[in-house]
Amino acid sequence: MFNIEEELKKLPNKPGVYIMRDKNNTIIYVGKAISLKNRVRQYFRKTEKTARIEKMVSLIDHFEYIVVDNEAEALILECNLIKKNRPKFNVLLKDDKTYPYIKVDVKSEFPGVVITRRVVNDGSKYFGPYANPGAAKEMLDFIKQRYKIRQCKVLKDRQRPCLNYHINRCLGPCMGYVKNEEYRKQINEIIDLLEGKTEKVLKELTEQMNLASSKLDFEKAAYLRDRKQAIERVSEKQKVSNISENNIDVIGIAKSELEVCIEIFFVRGSKMIGREHYFYKDLKDMEDKEILSGFIKQYYLDNPNIPNKIMIREELEDREAIETWLSTILGKKVEIKSPKKGEKLRFVEMAEINSRVTLENKEKDKSEILLELKDVLNLEHLPRKIETFDISNISGEYMVAGMCVMQDGIIKKNLSRRFKIKTVYGQDDPKCMEEVVERRLKHSIDNPNGGFGKLPDVILADGGITQIRATQNAINKLNLNIPVFGMVKNDKHQTRALMDENRKELEISENLMNIITRFQDTVHDTAITYHRKLRDKQITKSELDEIEGIGEVKKKALLKKFGSVDNIKKAKIEELMEIKGITKELSEKILKRLN
Repeated sequence: MFNIEEELKKLPNKPGVYIMRDKNNTIIYVGKAISLKNRVRQYFRKTEKTARIEKMVSLIDHFEYIVVDNEAEALILECNLIKKNRPKFNVLLKDDKTYPYIKVDVKSEFPGVVITRRVVNDGSKYFGPYANPGAAKEMLDFIKQRYKIRQCKVLKDRQRPCLNYHINRCLGPCMGYVKNEEYRKQINEIIDLLEGKTEKVLKELTEQMNLASSKLDFEKAAYLRDRKQAIERVSEKQKVSNISENNIDVIGIAKSELEVCIEIFFVRGSKMIGREHYFYKDLKDMEDKEILSGFIKQYYLDNPNIPNKIMIREELEDREAIETWLSTILGKKVEIKSPKKGEKLRFVEMAEINSRVTLENKEKDKSEILLELKDVLNLEHLPRKIETFDISNISGEYMVAGMCVMQDGIIKKNLSRRFKIKTVYGQDDPKCMEEVVERRLKHSIDNPNGGFGKLPDVILADGGITQIRATQNAINKLNLNIPVFGMVKNDKHQTRALMDENRKELEISENLMNIITRFQDTVHDTAITYHRKLRDKQITKSELDEIEGIGEVKKKALLKKFGSVDNIKKAKIEELMEIKGITKELSEKILKRLN
């Protein structure tokens, strides 16, 4: 048995990573330390701790640790373990948005330029993110119009050039019409443009334009002039600050009672080329510098766009270790600065102001939804947790239910649950609804801290008065008082209105109607997906499933080789043994069972 007091005495006074686990052996926290002995012991001392740490410590059943040579190694290991295991008490980088980037596949002989929402370490250069997808598309359109680069997704030899070559939009690398060196000049200019180095690009274009004019090549000079003017217009649209830094990320943080918002500005070549933001819950009792440290380590772990400098308000305790780590990844020096005055401080303040506005706008949207629901449904308290259920079956076969949760006005797909109907036989949706709601509510009564969490403030039944009454029956059995309303659909299976227990339809705004519609569609998808999964599983079931020693892999291999169970019955032992993992003994068992 793991004795925490005894194990604390064994901790080495060396740098490393410690891993906290609960009674189910689940990793709940990963941290790094210059001295494992001093850091881990702090958690178990009788000193004042934040509510978050108190809760985490109360769940620790045992811990383990990994000793490394220095703090930088500990930081890298910590980041990788957090990314892999996503412990619930670490600051986790979560975001429901995927911003577009512009990708240049520089490793290709003739690189292409495309928009992507997936950033991977494949040797390509990524520029962005662009918070406005329209801005990314506008930039890509500009590149395609002003540069004669390939626009085909895959470069392959052709018998004749494509239309882009004939309209002078491509140099025809697929036909061998252009050398790699000449093509690369365009790509290098595009990269400079995307990095914000427009002054360099404009200077080179001016020189090329003057050279073309001196040679009386006025057509080329006019083409270069137009390209230069277009770049100047794009440059002006990007410029938002006269900050003297060329390649920096500026990070601001804002807090409320419910959430934390982190906003990043991307400045390249003294111009802000984009921004993005992230939200975190239940971190209000953590210090800003702790949140920022966790965020920076996760954000830049697999990010190919590491800047030369990161500017934040707070002084991080592990700043030097993070700088060393990022510098190693980038291949040149990376600094984390906390400016105290001047234009750099104003830029950090600008990021903080924007993070506060972003957070306030999000909370305003959510609070307006909750306030409208409270008013429309005539509730005493804000309906912060709403649940809905849907039944799915075909003529009483494979009967299942789906459950979805709306928390603080946001549909939380990760809190969705699925149920197999256990006590109802035949097609009786109201009885199924009653069973599932009762089972779900019992989970919270028996284990309030379990996977279902606390009881809902409101239940929205997927249907009219019949489903409302079925849900109320389940609630009444458990002597609970949870309001129930129906989500009613029209003949086209679109959400029409909310209904109370007296069949009165409640008038709601278009915005709230859209959210309710998404909520109803989500629970419907959850139920029907589970129903299809069970049905498909039953359809693919065969006599092979009843044979001990035959799992899914061997079953697929047998059916692939012989085509059907009937053909397997006719096979010889030697033929069955040709399949990997099937011994002579198992072959005899298969034939004996099937025949």
